[in-house]
Amino acid sequence: MLAALLAVTALLGVLWSREARWSRADYCLETPGQVWGLAPVPAGATATCPASQTVRGEVRRGVTRVEQYELSGWQPAPVLDALTAGGYAVLSRIPDDGIQEAAVLNGHGEQLTYVADRLDGNTLVTITARGEH
Repeated sequence: MLAALLAVTALLGVLWSREARWSRADYCLETPGQVWGLAPVPAGATATCPASQTVRGEVRRGVTRVEQYELSGWQPAPVLDALTAGGYAVLSRIPDDGIQEAAVLNGHGEQLTYVADRLDGNTLVTITARGEH
């Protein structure tokens, strides 16, 4: 009886922790502390997730995957460098014009879109890919 109660309690704990992810501000990060689950987050980069409820729903349903990183000043390269160090290859690239840099990457069986935008003198990097569905 005690074993069954402990098993049910453990199962409920696992289910609660999975559901709790969707209410957290970092809901979109599959592996906190790593860029796209492959490489450490570069020094000075802060991981964020879009606040949009629509995006949150798409990530939860597996339709899309997204990660965002904020960096002080104009620094479009560190997160892109982390992705290439993690095994992604740049297929095409729109070079840094001081306002935006974009790239399409391929690796690990998926294609990513990488966009670094200048916002208020800082950098917001967004990485997206189609989900599992």
